[in-house]
Amino acid sequence: MDPMSGPHLIRGSVALPEAELAWRFSRSSGPGGQHVNTSDSRVELSFDLARTEALPEVWKRRALERLAGRLVGGVITVRAAEHRSQWRNREAAAVRLAALLAEATAPPPKPRRPTRIPRGINERRLREKKQRAETKRGRQGRDWG
Repeated sequence: MDPMSGPHLIRGSVALPEAELAWRFSRSSGPGGQHVNTSDSRVELSFDLARTEALPEVWKRRALERLAGRLVGGVITVRAAEHRSQWRNREAAAVRLAALLAEATAPPPKPRRPTRIPRGINERRLREKKQRAETKRGRQGRDWG
């Protein structure tokens, strides 16, 4: 198999710090088969978000806030068990963690500035409304002889 692919970028030039990643391997659940009870293909990847030095301080604060519900003692954990090979699950877990951190550290969206409705559009709406009322009024209560 080819070697572990390069650093997983979070955003810009900031990558997942390999040294701070904690890997755990266990057997995947699901149907068996040859080789299945001997291979630890399920992967758990943990990253200590609270203590890391790899992220800019602002990002770290943002991530801790946004991922608060998923953190256990400041540590974020990602699992992957969809592939049969441990290596591919490691890849999947790393990609997932990078994506999660990218989303959690993203700057907040710019506030929406309300736009004004052009006067012409409003006037046209009112004109059409009057026209419609007129049409409907013309339909009621006359005996058509």
